[in-house]
Amino acid sequence: MKILICDDEPLAIDILESYIDKIPDLELVAKCDNAIDANEIIQKEKIDLVFLDIQMPQMTGIELVKSLTNPPKFIFTTAYAEYAVEGFDLNAVDYLLKPIAFDRFLKAVNKATDNGDKSNDASEDDFFFVKADKKLIKIHFSEILYIEGLKDYVIIKKESGRVIALQTMKSLEQKLPSNLFKRVHRSYIVNISKIKAIVGNAVEIVENNQAKHIPIGKNYKEELLKIVEDNKL
Repeated sequence: MKILICDDEPLAIDILESYIDKIPDLELVAKCDNAIDANEIIQKEKIDLVFLDIQMPQMTGIELVKSLTNPPKFIFTTAYAEYAVEGFDLNAVDYLLKPIAFDRFLKAVNKATDNGDKSNDASEDDFFFVKADKKLIKIHFSEILYIEGLKDYVIIKKESGRVIALQTMKSLEQKLPSNLFKRVHRSYIVNISKIKAIVGNAVEIVENNQAKHIPIGKNYKEELLKIVEDNKL
């Protein structure tokens, strides 16, 4: 992975650089001390991952990410825990609090390596966080029945209730391992283990002790049926 470090603290840059040197698969392409220079580097170079400080002069790390139309993966590094909610709301891979220990750095890098590639398999974690009711809420994969998308919101239906989060279906789907979840409709993602039957063009799930039928979109049916035929359901 090609790395950019952006931090206005020289010591923080030195620490991250020393950590990067220990991992053969990481290549430090550039380092800078402000978001404006970081933006220029991102536009000119192929950058896979940015270690990005939040509090910097002229432009914050959060403002930089919001300004990019197609940002690379990024990990926020900061001394201020209060920025965590907004950081994760921007789909940060991780959020490292200074001083950063090497084991915590390594865990973040591992997340970046598979991030979104949870598309291929479940990670070692069995949960994720979403922003709802002005806080980060932990949700375990196993408690999800299905997820419904409504414009910029998602409704996560759980066995014990529901959580409504300001997030797109696409960004949430990236947090879900594809061996556990399947998108069956443009507006629905289901927990594969919760499917009780497929009835015509609908998936049947039990919700509140009653059968709930979720529509299957025509663009998703073939792949869903393949899962059934392969005895993965």
